[in-house]
Amino acid sequence: MPKATRLLLLASSLWYFSEGLLGPLFAVFTERIGGDLLDITGAWAAYLIASGIAYPLFGRLVDNTRWKFRVIVIGYALNTIFTFSYLLVSNTTQLLLVQIGLGIAEAISTPSWDAYYATHIERTDDTFAWGIASGHTQFISGIAIGIGGLIAQYVSFDALFILMGVISLLATLVQARLSWTESAA
Repeated sequence: MPKATRLLLLASSLWYFSEGLLGPLFAVFTERIGGDLLDITGAWAAYLIASGIAYPLFGRLVDNTRWKFRVIVIGYALNTIFTFSYLLVSNTTQLLLVQIGLGIAEAISTPSWDAYYATHIERTDDTFAWGIASGHTQFISGIAIGIGGLIAQYVSFDALFILMGVISLLATLVQARLSWTESAA
């Protein structure tokens, strides 16, 4: 597996681990800040709608530009900022804004990540390579959910959000390293 592919998967694994730490605890957190079932579904729906609208917009915006692969770092960095923003959330309106920000961050980076990954896989192993790209996200998220539950239960949500932010920052740094390495080549 080429080094670029390994770094892409490492950054992605860190991203999904960070996001997976919150997983189903999102509902518990929403209730702790005064939210109810409709606030939980509204915030999650806002995330999905924001990312769903922004995916093709950012995909079109960066398609055929020299920034196509560097934009991944921008999305990762925004994800880090919005992940740390959970520490400031004290009501459902703020949570809604964080969720929209996270959706946009994902939409900025993911189409370019997919395109970049596609350029670094061997044609003879392309199905296997995409299996790894998809499967690792499920595996990593599953482990993270269990760990996130332990942290929220025995430490605090603030500790969880700090860990999520730090891991997201590490993902950003790995992705930036890849972008700098590839642009220098």
